[in-house]
Amino acid sequence: MKKILIIDDDREICLLLRKYLTKKGFETHEALSGKEAEKWLKKQEVDLILCDFKLPDYNGLEMLEKIKIIRPAAKVIIITGYSDVRIAVEALKKGAFEYVTKPLYPDEIMLTITNALETEHKQAAPVPKKPSRPEASKTDFISGKSLSAQKVNKHIELIAPTDMSVIILGETGTGKEYVARAIHQKSARSGAPFIAVDCGALPKDLAGSELFGHVKGAFTGALRDKKGCFELANEGTLFLDEIGNLSYENQIKLLRVLQERKVKPLGGSQERKVDVRIIVATNEDLKTAVRKGEFREDIYHRLNEFKIELSPLRERKEDIEVFALHFLKLANEQLLKNVESIDKRVLKILENYTWHGNLRELKNVIKRAVLLCDGPALSKEHLPEEIIFPVEDDQPDFEILIDGEAPPSLKAVTEAAEKTAIINALKRTNNNKSKTAEVLQVDRKTLYNKLKAYNLS
Repeated sequence: MKKILIIDDDREICLLLRKYLTKKGFETHEALSGKEAEKWLKKQEVDLILCDFKLPDYNGLEMLEKIKIIRPAAKVIIITGYSDVRIAVEALKKGAFEYVTKPLYPDEIMLTITNALETEHKQAAPVPKKPSRPEASKTDFISGKSLSAQKVNKHIELIAPTDMSVIILGETGTGKEYVARAIHQKSARSGAPFIAVDCGALPKDLAGSELFGHVKGAFTGALRDKKGCFELANEGTLFLDEIGNLSYENQIKLLRVLQERKVKPLGGSQERKVDVRIIVATNEDLKTAVRKGEFREDIYHRLNEFKIELSPLRERKEDIEVFALHFLKLANEQLLKNVESIDKRVLKILENYTWHGNLRELKNVIKRAVLLCDGPALSKEHLPEEIIFPVEDDQPDFEILIDGEAPPSLKAVTEAAEKTAIINALKRTNNNKSKTAEVLQVDRKTLYNKLKAYNLS
């Protein structure tokens, strides 16, 4: 019987979830605060945790960090009454399995729990060396039709046959792991393991053990020998996501492995040879981290044999339909539904939305829509309200003065909007003028004239 801990200060929510999950065959326990949950977790094993984001003593992200230290193997689902994509992205980055909003739909929460319990922890077990049939829904790389997507696809074809190390850059949710898997599948190592490790979700005290392994008795709780991810990925590919989050101590150990191609388990005296291709990913600027002394320069240069940069979804809107239809197919398979298409008006809404969570957010929106859909096509009513009526916090607010004062002229309003649009585009492209011009659909000369006119350096 799987054990679930419910952390919520709302007793009614706890009661409803307890009754529902007990009927489904789960053993449930409740905690009304973060501190109460901490005490319980230190004494009890648990398979999954349903954690409210707004607790009396902690927020969901703080509680998530504590859970990952006490029970790193437990799956965590964050529940909240407020839909905030950026918090969702941060929660996923810190190791949450999923982020769901109230009101809770029984079928939806049950599906999320089932998926969480069926999904093995990324670095918990080796991938079989010769799988009889790869799971298409998890491993197939879908390429868009935009110029940036075509460029990425070309780079994958070019780099895959080699053994060169690769750095994949891109915002959270842009598909960095899928690109890494595509490189692995098209390489000579495709029959060997592909091991993915989220360095951002690794508890600091256990990161060395997860990466390099340990011997029995190396530390309290080390009851048996354990192979690290480098050994599990031997002859295959090791994908280190959020590489910038590795501690300085583990960066030193990683450098030694890269140089010597040998690992020494924690508490062990013998080094073990490994033959592993390294692919890393980050949504941070590693060059800046190197300048700040947060990331070792020697490791950066060893890893940076080839670089692939993934554009955010908002900069390649022509790819949205391609991925939406792909996610529709996956959702049908997972939910045992038969939704055939997506209404053109829905596609227009999706194309006009700014996807802060990129492909991951789009996938979740489509999956939720499929769950709610009873007909042959997804329609507007199946979309979340925040997608239909987005509130962009970087849009300018214009106040029209009417109490005896003249409103701003149309020219002034237009110039203010134009200046704001240029500033926002520069932020999104990290001040890349060519990309900014492309996003704004103007030529470089026009952009430079506007920058000069608005005194934007």
